Amino acid sequence: MGTFDFSLISIFAFSFLVALTGAMAPGPLLTYTIIKSVKTQRRGYLMGAWIILGHAVIEMGIILLLLSGFSFIFHHVIFMRVVGVIGGFILLCFGASVVINVCRDKIPTEFLTASENKTDEAPLSIQGFDNPVLGGALVSMSNPYWWIWWATIGFAFMIQFDISFRNWPKLIAFFIGHEAGDLIWYLLISCFAFFGVRFLNKKIYYAILFTCGIFMIIFGIYLGASLFFKPDIA
Repeated sequence: MGTFDFSLISIFAFSFLVALTGAMAPGPLLTYTIIKSVKTQRRGYLMGAWIILGHAVIEMGIILLLLSGFSFIFHHVIFMRVVGVIGGFILLCFGASVVINVCRDKIPTEFLTASENKTDEAPLSIQGFDNPVLGGALVSMSNPYWWIWWATIGFAFMIQFDISFRNWPKLIAFFIGHEAGDLIWYLLISCFAFFGVRFLNKKIYYAILFTCGIFMIIFGIYLGASLFFKPDIA
């Protein structure tokens, strides 16, 4: 029982950290969250939660599709190793990119002062995205990186930890951990944007990103190499 519990905790923790690092990278969903939080007069601080709810719904859908459509090759040695190497490599590259860009001071931080600007301009058309749940789903699906992430890193993670319908506790731990990482970050962002809080300054943001980037590099190496040393698939 102790090993079983540790396994679930490990899956939750790794899933949480990987999702948190991805969520922290500036992108269309972050921009949409800030815009909605600033523009919503009442309870704008909750926009992050509603947006991630829509995001979580489509992520559950893609997880179910992956498990249903590819479960028969989850235990094929060559396939597992190829996906693991690709997913680990992309995770490693993304982590290295985060670390390098932090060191070079090239990561955008305009969102940290979004509530001061109160701008009506946005790279995304807000019309048609008035509902934050629907908007969260649509904006997520419009991001090519989201699809690439699930086809490589997400899929490799599921293979590595043997996540399947049969191992439903692992599936739940993986999903909850992943969505918790997204939820915490985007809820914080919506609160910062709505209330104009300045506790999250550039130095703190960069320090968190740097730490997460290092974690992604280490986990990427582990993800790509560990499947070659599993005795049950050797």
